[in-house]
Amino acid sequence: MRVVHGLVRHEARLFVSLGLWLARRTHGTAGGRAFGYARGQGSTLFGLGFVCVVESFTMSVLLRDWPTAHRVVLLLDVYTLLFVVGLHAACVVRPHVLTPDALRVRYGAHVDLRIPLAVIGAVRRETRTTHERAAGELDLPVASRTTLTLELTVPVTRTTLFGRRRTASVVRLHAEDPDDLVRALTRVRTGSSTCPDPLG
Repeated sequence: MRVVHGLVRHEARLFVSLGLWLARRTHGTAGGRAFGYARGQGSTLFGLGFVCVVESFTMSVLLRDWPTAHRVVLLLDVYTLLFVVGLHAACVVRPHVLTPDALRVRYGAHVDLRIPLAVIGAVRRETRTTHERAAGELDLPVASRTTLTLELTVPVTRTTLFGRRRTASVVRLHAEDPDDLVRALTRVRTGSSTCPDPLG
C-alpha cells in the first residue's frame, strides 16, 4: 500500500506541475532564489514525446478495424505523452531554491530535500558524468551530469518515492549556472555580499 500511495502521489505532482508549467508559475520558490536545472534534459524528453506521437499514429493505423482496441490504446498513448511532458514540467517548475537558512535541492516531483546551510561543510564546482551508487551519497544528474558537489557535516535524511528513508552526507546535483549557485551559496553562508569569489 505504501508503494501504491507513493506512485499515486508522484503522478499527482506531475500533473500539478504540468498545470503550473502551462501557467508559467513555479512551486515552492517564494522567499528564496530559484536555480534551474531542467535545460539539459529538455531535448531528450521532447524526443521521447515525439516517439510517443509517432507510435500513437502508427497504432491508430494498425487498429483502425478494431475501434475498441483503438480507443484503449489511444487513451494509453495520450496518458504516456502527458506523463513524459509532465516529467519535464516538474523539473522546470520545481527548481533548486536557496533561502537564507537552507538550500532546497530538487529533481522534478521525485526528490525534494531541504539542506540547512549550517550543515554544508563544503561546496565546490565539480562536473561529473559518471555516478556509482554509494552509501551516504545522493546523485541527482541531469543528462547524466552533475555540476556541483555538497559535502555535509551532518547527514540529511530524505524519503524515497516508495517511502524508504535514506541519509546522505554527500549530495551531487546539476544546475544550469553552477558558478552562480556556488557564489550565492557562499554569500549566504558567510552573511556577506562582498565576499571573495570562491571560484577565483
